[in-house]
Amino acid sequence: MKTKAKTIFLAAAITLFALSLICYPQQSLEASIRGLNMWWEVVFPSLLPFFIVSELLISFGVVRLIGVLLEPLMRPLFRVPGVGGFVWAMGMASGYPSGAKLTARLYQEKQISAVEAERLASFTNSSNPLFIFGAVSVGFFNDANIGIILALSHYIGNICVGMVMRFHGKSQEHPKQKRLNPPFSLPYAFRVLHETRLKNEQPLGKLLGDAVRSSVQTLLMIGGFIILFSVVNKLLYMMHITQHIAVIVQYALHLFQLSKELSLPIISGLFEITLGSQMISQADGAELLEKTMATSFILAFGGFSVQAQVASILAEANIRFKPFFIARIMHGCFAACFTYVLWKPLYLHPAAANAHVIPAFFIGYSQNWMNHYWQLLHQFGPMITIAFLCLYIWLITVQWQKGQ
Repeated sequence: MKTKAKTIFLAAAITLFALSLICYPQQSLEASIRGLNMWWEVVFPSLLPFFIVSELLISFGVVRLIGVLLEPLMRPLFRVPGVGGFVWAMGMASGYPSGAKLTARLYQEKQISAVEAERLASFTNSSNPLFIFGAVSVGFFNDANIGIILALSHYIGNICVGMVMRFHGKSQEHPKQKRLNPPFSLPYAFRVLHETRLKNEQPLGKLLGDAVRSSVQTLLMIGGFIILFSVVNKLLYMMHITQHIAVIVQYALHLFQLSKELSLPIISGLFEITLGSQMISQADGAELLEKTMATSFILAFGGFSVQAQVASILAEANIRFKPFFIARIMHGCFAACFTYVLWKPLYLHPAAANAHVIPAFFIGYSQNWMNHYWQLLHQFGPMITIAFLCLYIWLITVQWQKGQ
């Protein structure tokens, strides 16, 4: 009975979505173009280098070397192997959904177990610093100081999630699989690096081509989800479903003594973090602290668009998605709480506190640098995307011809 109800629900939902596309073609097209522009200009060119470099580092064995060196840190704190440190660092640097992609890759190579993959994916997916500082703090709030609070709250919250999720799946681990971890040793680490490279010994051109092809395939999937959820978000608003959900969200906001004006922006942010962050920054009637806390929550939650991307990546590797979803809720709560705690020392007293911690010229330089980099990304991002899409088509064509 449960499976039949699920079938009916899914069929009804996709039918309603198809009908709404017919009823609102202009709005759907505009939302689709907006999602495409975001992927075309920002997401593809900013994530592609990290994806390619990560694939090469795994193939050359550098990740195994990092794993040996970071084992004494990652195992006691998060109960994951040392290679999780590499995933953690790359996830913070490149943003969603890099952590999930690298976790799935390590699990497929049997460098981590299924439970360790679920733990690792839960705290290695985060917004990258460029998006937090360049798009949100400078672009939407016009204040680089807010970026400092958002970034600290975001990454400290993720560490807290990792330390909580270390208890996940404890009963599923077999005692007989207890690892005998070697002591910290540089010679041993480099020996592991050499052995891994010999196992994957292939021509550099082949490794590079595989890295580009795999990275572009993942980014094409990500682009599809961004466009889809941009359209879904717009259609929910056009059909007045968002307004009805906002009534429920207003009650939740009232419990935390937050402005009800944030209800609609938060709902938009639950679907897509960029649009939600922009709407929150422009919300009238809400205090700046409330806006910052709401933004911090949706940045940590990731939005259903990001979560759908992660779910697709994890499903390909047969890794469960439920622990990741629970971790995102925890991350959102942690990030919002840390934002409230850090607000007074890092924002309300800039002359007394920040002036001695962060020089004014450094903040001004950071703001200008982020603005400049963000503008360059929007200007040259499409050309980078076109170039690598052409390279991807060429690689697929060569592979197809070799298969004939």
